Amino acid sequence: MKLKKVLAVTGLALVSGLVLAACSSDASKEKSGKEEVVFATVGTTAPFSYEKDGELTGFDVELAREVFKDSDEYKVSFKKIAWSSIFTGLDAGKYQMSGNNLSFSEERASKYLYSYPTGTTPAVLAVPKDSDIKTYDDIAGHTTQVVQGTSTVTQLEEFNKKHSDNPVELKFSSEDITQTLRGLNEGKTDFKLFDAPTVNSIIESQGLDNLKTIEIDAKEKPYIYFIFADGEDDLQKFVNKRIKELQADGTLGDLAEEYLGSKGYIPAKSALKVPTN
Repeated sequence: MKLKKVLAVTGLALVSGLVLAACSSDASKEKSGKEEVVFATVGTTAPFSYEKDGELTGFDVELAREVFKDSDEYKVSFKKIAWSSIFTGLDAGKYQMSGNNLSFSEERASKYLYSYPTGTTPAVLAVPKDSDIKTYDDIAGHTTQVVQGTSTVTQLEEFNKKHSDNPVELKFSSEDITQTLRGLNEGKTDFKLFDAPTVNSIIESQGLDNLKTIEIDAKEKPYIYFIFADGEDDLQKFVNKRIKELQADGTLGDLAEEYLGSKGYIPAKSALKVPTN
């Protein structure tokens, strides 16, 4: 009899605890009336994501602010984290979405949801002004600094497969793009393959007078996107609807001009679709 009472009391306590936890969660959501979206970004890749006067800003950050501006459904907050932590955080549900000059890859698409493209970022080669590198093919046999897990590594590994007799030497590092370009300016490596808006912004802001850029021909425009944690389908739909609206009303173009240097870096209306493998 005593055992039954103990079990009954224990069960009641557990149920009460669950109810209180649920009520607390609902109250938290009801307090603001909106679902919180934590937006993860590195904060060191100008002009897409960087700090100014102690606040995160940049093309990706300001576009996210415009996306969620005046929303009745969502409230966005920003979290500055290391590059590798973006993906582990999305996997763990700590962050709901991310934007950090993110390109498309089949590996990412197998784990995360993609938005419509938010911008185009044509790649360039940054090289010293006296470099013997004149075209993309000339990088064979030269050195460059890269970060593990980036699309640049994938591209250069593909290049090395085709030039196995004279491959590019990949120097893996955790340095950000500003540090990498400073090193290139000082002659520590031979070239850096990266997107034009970022490279041009850093060369100008850092006074890297020893560097120049070489445009690379591409058959397709390299787009950048926001990505979402798996299961955030409703959030993905909301953001894509807003991207379409911001492209149509000119806001996207204004942000591209302010942060990337040209309205020509935005996708056309016909390009607003979720990428597929």
